[in-house]
Formats: sequence, structure tokens, C-alpha cells
Amino acid sequence: MPRMSRRILLRSMAAGGAAVSVPGLLTACSSSDSSDSDVSNAGKKLAPWPAYRPAAGPKPDLAPTDAGVQAGYTTYPSELVKSVSRTPGDGSTVRVMTVSFGTPPKPASSNRFWAAVEKALGVKIEYTIISQADYQKKMATVMAGDADALPDIINMFAGFTLPREAQFVQRRAEDLTPYLSGDAVTDYPNLANIPTHAWRDMGRIGGRIYGVPLERPLPGSTLWLNQAMFADSGMKEGWSAEDFTAVARRGTRGKTYMLGAANGSLFGNGFHSAAHNAPQRWAVTKDGTFLTATADERYKASIAFQAQLRKNGSYHPDATSISQIDLTTLYYNGTVGSMQDGFGAYLPKYRESKGKMSPAAALPYSVGGEPGGIVAARRSFGYTVLKKAKKERVQLLLRILDHLAAPFGSEEWELVHYGVEGVHFTRGKDGSPEPTRLGEVENNTNLPLKYLAEGPQVLFVPGMPDAVRALHAWQREVVPHAIRDASFGLQSATNNSQGATLKTFLDDTVTGIIAGRLPLSEWDAAVRKWRSRGGDRMADEYAKDYAANT
Repeated sequence: MPRMSRRILLRSMAAGGAAVSVPGLLTACSSSDSSDSDVSNAGKKLAPWPAYRPAAGPKPDLAPTDAGVQAGYTTYPSELVKSVSRTPGDGSTVRVMTVSFGTPPKPASSNRFWAAVEKALGVKIEYTIISQADYQKKMATVMAGDADALPDIINMFAGFTLPREAQFVQRRAEDLTPYLSGDAVTDYPNLANIPTHAWRDMGRIGGRIYGVPLERPLPGSTLWLNQAMFADSGMKEGWSAEDFTAVARRGTRGKTYMLGAANGSLFGNGFHSAAHNAPQRWAVTKDGTFLTATADERYKASIAFQAQLRKNGSYHPDATSISQIDLTTLYYNGTVGSMQDGFGAYLPKYRESKGKMSPAAALPYSVGGEPGGIVAARRSFGYTVLKKAKKERVQLLLRILDHLAAPFGSEEWELVHYGVEGVHFTRGKDGSPEPTRLGEVENNTNLPLKYLAEGPQVLFVPGMPDAVRALHAWQREVVPHAIRDASFGLQSATNNSQGATLKTFLDDTVTGIIAGRLPLSEWDAAVRKWRSRGGDRMADEYAKDYAANT
């Protein structure tokens, strides 16, 4: 990861500027509660990570790499394997809760997909589904409620920092160390197939393992282009920041804008800060010191760069208010030529745009002659915890997660991702599942079982082998330049208690500067305030936890 020099760090710390007034955001911040220190891994005996035992399955057409390039499948496997030996359940009822990015599912009584999964798992599923917009509020209620009322299985979504999340998990969730640590995980072969990088980025709490991670690919926030729009406007391989600016200006005309952004995305700052080779939240030096991206001049330069793009009219005017869902619609219909989204969004991007436009993951531009980086995602899209229970019940719940974590190319994976053949999908000419009209309604998006447990993700786009080849080639080019947040998987008491408030303050400042409501000179004062109200404590706490984990 690129590191900022001591000279740059000190110059950034010394820079002046007027204070940013954001009422109510930082006044509530206080020194971290000493009781929070229990969740730290510092000074604790660390449970070994679960042993990694790769599952047998179909050989990929495009090989993965140890650096993080995914396995690619240009065709669907012709022969599926069976990854579990028996039905995991005992006929009991299991209550689950996850985040959702889809529409509410049909009731269980009339949902054939729901019924098929219940039959395969051998349990009745009572499902509480929380929309992304309501997740923080709902989880706050759940975390403050009665322990006996908790669902059996809970998805802890990584998209938000929940206040005292680690404390809640440590106090209310089952300690899974005896079941999963080391070779114990081999009782659950599909969980043993989850690579170590996912467990590591999920992290331990107080030295123990409390969850099952949802593995994700290395590339994180990605700028998705309408390839034709950018090509027509002069996009070229090896482009510079100046080239990017020129292409964005050239393609923006009338009611068509080359750059789209959604509320809360900081005008797509993930892509641009990485292209500037700025640290992503936290960098760590060779001696274990944690450095914040906010004090890095490259991060500040990325904000200034975006402010200029916005000033010259390249951004859609609703970039601070439009939802991600509505922005996606504008992307598909050609109103905006690009949008930032997770790399994992490639599947709906290609599927929904088929016949309308050609999506493409953008290569980073260079800044000052230096090749740009990309955002390295947290390799765990949240994690799943279990309600405290007797040993037999915990083992049953883990068998359910093991079934749901079936690998690509297995019968179990196909059921959970596509439903029942002839009901929810038919086969295309190449054998790929193609959803029926019912499958468009009854599926793993609206009944999001994939957020309970999932096997390692692979590159596969049904019926679109060229898309898989393009994505694999893109990964091979950019993965070596991925910039990882050094705090992934580590504990900080201050971040647990105040991280959400402090993040909101900085996010609002970044958005205000890019939108033109605040001058760039406000940034240094905002960073000083952020550091004094908790940022520096986070750096110290992360450094101690990092030392304990290395």
C-alpha cells in the first residue's frame, strides 16, 4: 500500500483552516468507555483461524491467483456436485434476520422458493428482512432488546458501523470458537471452504471467533462505465486524471451527464481517492503505526479533483440527493454514463443492461504519472452470528449455514441461487439457469438467504462468457494495485462507540466541499477536529490490536 511520508503527514497536520460547524455531530463524542476494552484482541490469547480446506468442484475456465484474482467460469458446470451428506435440520423452526436490497418476498405460504429451501434445510424459517434504509434503526432496537427475543441467526451487515456492535456480539452471541477454530471447522466442510482472508477481515472479538464471514472478492468500490459513452468521448487505455476530466466534459451535454453519484457516496470518492493512491481510511507503517487517510495530501487532492469535476458540470445535479436505486435506473437508460458501486454488482449490471448498453469496470487513471490504485474491499460482507443456545442447537444452526455456504457448481448452490428447475428457472443453450417469470419474483434477492452464509464467490455471468473474460482480465490488471484499509478485522473501542458519528462528520464535510457548499480550506480544520474527538485514539487502538494480531 502506498504510504504517506512523515513530511506530508506533519505538513497536513499543521495546515490551517476555519473550523467546520456541524451541530450535534461531534459534541456528543467523549473519551472511550473503559468497559469497551474487553473486545480488544490486545493481551488476549487468540483463537486460531478456521482451517482452510478447499472444496472439490468443477475446474474454472479462468484460473484464480493467490493475489486475489477470482476464478472465472465462462460456462455453467455440466455436472453438479453434492456438497452436503444429509439434511441439516430437525423439523424445528429457525428465526433469522438479514439486511435486504430487494423487494419484500411473497409470504412463505405462497412462496415456492421459500418452501423448497425449507425442505432442503429440514426446518421452518421465520424470516425478518430489513431494508438497507432501515437497517441501523432496526438493529439498534434489536441490540437493545431482550436476549431471549433475539433471532437464532443474525446477519451483521458490514455496510454500517453499529454503535458498540462488538460488545453486543460478545455479550449476546454464541462464542463459535469451540466449533470453528482450527480443525474443528472440518465438521462443516462448506464453512471450511471459506478462505482465511474472509475470516481475517471479519476479525476476532476479544481473541475469540463469534461469526461466519460472507466472503467477497478483493476489488471494492468500482466505477462502472457505460462503455460506449466513454469510448465515444475519447476514453483510452492508460488515461491520466487530465484525460478523465476531458472525457467527462466532452460527453456531458444537454440532460446527459458522464458522472452519476448517489446520496452518501461522496460523489464516488472511493474510486477517485484510490486513483490518487490515497490510503483507504487507514494505512499502517512498517513499525505498526496507523496513519489516517484524512491527513494524507493525496486524499485531499482527490476531493479537490472531484470538486472541479462537479464545478465543470460533469456530475448529474442530483448527486447529493438521489438514491442508489434511482441512480442505477439513470445508468441503465443512459442519463448518466457512470456510477460507483461494489464490484460484486457486476452480475445485475450485465444482466439488466443486456441489449441496452455495455457496462465496464473502469481502469484507474494516473495522477502525476503515477499509476492509480483501486479500492480493496473488506473480504467479508458482514458476518453471521448465532443466538446463545445449547450445544445441539448451535450445531444444527451451523449445519444450516454450512448448507447455505455450498460452493459454486454444487446442487445446493443452484437451489439457493436459482430455485427449482422448471419452476424458477429453465436451462439456456449453454446449460446456464435462466429465471422464469416466477423466478424473477421468488429468488435469493427478495428472500436474501445469501446474507446468512455463502461460499466463496466466483466470476460467472449466465450466457455471457465475454463478460467473464473481460472482468477476469480487468482483475488481473488492477488487483496488484489494490489499496487495503489496514483496520479491517481489528478492534477499536473508540470506533465501536463513536465511529458512526465521526464518519458522518467527515462524510458531510467531503460532500460539502465537492458540492461547492464549503471551500477546500475547511478540510484541514475538519481533520484536526476529527482527530481530537476520537481519530487519534482510534489510531492508537488499531495499532495495539494490529500488534496483537501479527
